[in-house]
Amino acid sequence: MIEHRPFASLGHADHGWLDARHHFSFASYHDPERVHWGALRVWNDDTIAPGTGFPLHPHENMEIITYVREGVITHQDNQGNEGRTKAGDVQVMSAGSGIRHAEYNMEDGITRIFQIWIFPDEQGGTPAWGSKPFPRGERSGRFIALASGMEGDTNALPIRTRARVLGATLKAGETAEYHFGDRRCGYLVPSTGKVTVNGIELAERDGAAIRDEPVIRVTAQKDAELVLVDTSAI
Repeated sequence: MIEHRPFASLGHADHGWLDARHHFSFASYHDPERVHWGALRVWNDDTIAPGTGFPLHPHENMEIITYVREGVITHQDNQGNEGRTKAGDVQVMSAGSGIRHAEYNMEDGITRIFQIWIFPDEQGGTPAWGSKPFPRGERSGRFIALASGMEGDTNALPIRTRARVLGATLKAGETAEYHFGDRRCGYLVPSTGKVTVNGIELAERDGAAIRDEPVIRVTAQKDAELVLVDTSAI
């Protein structure tokens, strides 16, 4: 089963400095049919104005993955971590027993991000943060793990849950496959481009909620950059 969630159907909040689209219930947006998908709790599509951002605020017991679509995001937290994550690259924060952090666009142009939250396998633990470049050319024509708590994903940023966040880039006409294990589900969003997923067409920034599909075949109708989450179907 693949449920197509068009971009126009997503939750929307325009705060001036932040234009946010919500694939799942978040803040003032609530849809009882879109609370989570397996262990995936949040997928926000955020556009952040220059010189603005999220001031210091707390999180706990959540794996928070930020995929930078355009521009740069600058991170600071009360654990002493600081860093800049550029377009195409990824940062991960394991909130653990509690962390306070700020995320700012300190650049001259807009920053666009996907912010993805996944429930951890266990509560508590020491908070952690990390960032890593993932050149788009290295995921040409295939999915690679960007953040993972699964065995064998040694090049991915670590997260504390049996899940993967994957990326791929496809030229028009190219196809990539991904195989899901038992009791798994997925959520796919084209950051750019247009694709079909097992014959279902997705436009840029649409969502596809995937369940009971052992294999997906993603074919690009236009050059596409993809982000996929594979997680337990709780």
